[in-house]
Amino acid sequence: MTASSPADSGHPHGGIRPGNGAALALTIGAIGVVFGDIGTSPLYTLKEAFSVHYGLRNDHDTVLGVLSLAFWALNLVVTLKYVTIIMRADNDGEGGIMALMALAQRTLRNGSRSAYVVGILGIFGASLFFGDGVITPAITVMGAVEGLEVAAPGLGRFVVPITLVVLAALFAVQRFGTAKVGKVFGPVMVLWFLSLAAIGLVNVIASPEVLKAFNPWWAVRFFAEHGWHGIAIFGAVVLAVTGGEALYADMGHFGAPPIRNGWYFFVLPCLMLNYLGQGAVVLQRPGAVSNPFFEAVPDWALYPMILLATMAAVIASQSVITGAYSVARQAMQLGYIPRMRIKHTSSDTIGQIYIPGINRGLALLVIGLVLAFQSSSDLAVAYGISVSATMLIDTLLLALVAHTLWPRARYWILLLCAVFLLVDLAFVLANGSKLLQGAWVPVVLGIVLFLMMRTWRRGRELLREEMSKEGIQLNTFLPGLMLVPPVRVPGTAVFLTASPGVVPHALLHNLKHNKVLHERNVFLTVETLNVPYAPQDSRLRIEAIEGQDFYRALVRYGFMETPDVPAALMRSCDQCELEVNPMDTTYFVSRESIVAGRHRGMPIWRDRLFAFMHRNAAPATNFFRIPGNRLVELGAQVEI
Repeated sequence: MTASSPADSGHPHGGIRPGNGAALALTIGAIGVVFGDIGTSPLYTLKEAFSVHYGLRNDHDTVLGVLSLAFWALNLVVTLKYVTIIMRADNDGEGGIMALMALAQRTLRNGSRSAYVVGILGIFGASLFFGDGVITPAITVMGAVEGLEVAAPGLGRFVVPITLVVLAALFAVQRFGTAKVGKVFGPVMVLWFLSLAAIGLVNVIASPEVLKAFNPWWAVRFFAEHGWHGIAIFGAVVLAVTGGEALYADMGHFGAPPIRNGWYFFVLPCLMLNYLGQGAVVLQRPGAVSNPFFEAVPDWALYPMILLATMAAVIASQSVITGAYSVARQAMQLGYIPRMRIKHTSSDTIGQIYIPGINRGLALLVIGLVLAFQSSSDLAVAYGISVSATMLIDTLLLALVAHTLWPRARYWILLLCAVFLLVDLAFVLANGSKLLQGAWVPVVLGIVLFLMMRTWRRGRELLREEMSKEGIQLNTFLPGLMLVPPVRVPGTAVFLTASPGVVPHALLHNLKHNKVLHERNVFLTVETLNVPYAPQDSRLRIEAIEGQDFYRALVRYGFMETPDVPAALMRSCDQCELEVNPMDTTYFVSRESIVAGRHRGMPIWRDRLFAFMHRNAAPATNFFRIPGNRLVELGAQVEI
């Protein structure tokens, strides 16, 4: 039922089946990176369920009902939907909403309305992911530090300052990469989950009554008693499954088997034991509902648990931050956001990157949220809406993939998608009811990002159209040029162009101002495929035009790759007589100056927004890894 096979792609790990030792190492690594977000949910989920926002009594039946809802949400949404089914929809080994969108679009005709709608869903889901990425570090770190209020109530005034210090340090060290720190993520999170299980087990033994929560009847009874008002509790229950989409998004780093094994046999049992333990404490001591996670911890272990919880929160935040880098790079490659400077923080692993612009934006927004909301309970009100909407979009895209790519399993998966859709809608409705209380924050952020991404995409289309209108066809230009050839100079000129059949403006400007033509001229187009990694055998294609002096080159990359144009052209000597000497090659790029025009393709405010984004986009030098001393940029003014 797998949509594609990693063994047939250019994926770095495609086709490798690790042995037992390597599989165990991958599972531990997955526990350290993939499960950070969902693994820190016990810090605030049950606490939020019994907060004043929902007005629930912490009596026997209500506690069991909420625990039953959490148990079945974890198993229905995370275990069945994501781990068992969606992770089979791999796009050449990669997962995540962008990969799922690209996989769904493969089956649709380019330019069709269906492909457009799928693109809209995917981009909106990616925008909401960034909203999730802003709230996760704030709520997890603050939820961990709030344990000080249980250990020593007088320290409560230091919760916000300590949270800000931890978050500031976290974002400050991003520039150094996570290769070294990442080695301790796995062991720390294993210790975290074992501690969750141990604390939960001790309290369950003291009050085994909570084991009744496994019976779905208690969830049904909860709704029977609370009626339609019971749907509101889904706004808290969704906190137990936040991070479920991250399991799918990080599949390309570890593979599906390590994530599945880590979830089925370790993470899920530890989480459920802890939730049951918190419920047992609330049944024994109703006052513990103010912070059931830390109230369940023995007094002697309180400070060590606060420290361990803070470390786990930092790891969970780190996972979300690096995930934001990954999604941003995919969006850049697919043409939805402007080019940004990307720094590679590891010489061994190409996937370890740092994007300063994304890091600064996340840091400002996260710190702003902490200062604005002041507590994890208030943040929990804002949390959930973006996660719920992303899960809803995942369900819709899964249904499309199942209908078109999985004919044998189509009907039963579509039936399950109907069930998932009902659950997702309940989550969205429950969190939507909290819009005025703070849930509007991630929604507004997601809408703003969505508008920016759509503006950039549409603006690039209009720019290409205007350039094509004014362009000269290459096939008619070159014969005329060679009738009265200009002065030829030694070396190779590479002209980057988005339209292979049109004369690049950079060539025209070079001829006009410098009045020379290089000995060899290459018209290069970089294409991004809707697969994570482009197959090596189709990476580069070169064809000679008008004799041996001119060449048309096409370099293909997947949306998970970082383009390296000079390295790709170095392989050209294996395909034809063209030899590219790095020290004898000059790259010419046309850098357009955008002028907003009225009554054209977009409203004037979107034209101006696109012009602003275009001015601040990173130069091609950084994005295509072209040496700065080999690059010539020639300007052109274009009105859209």
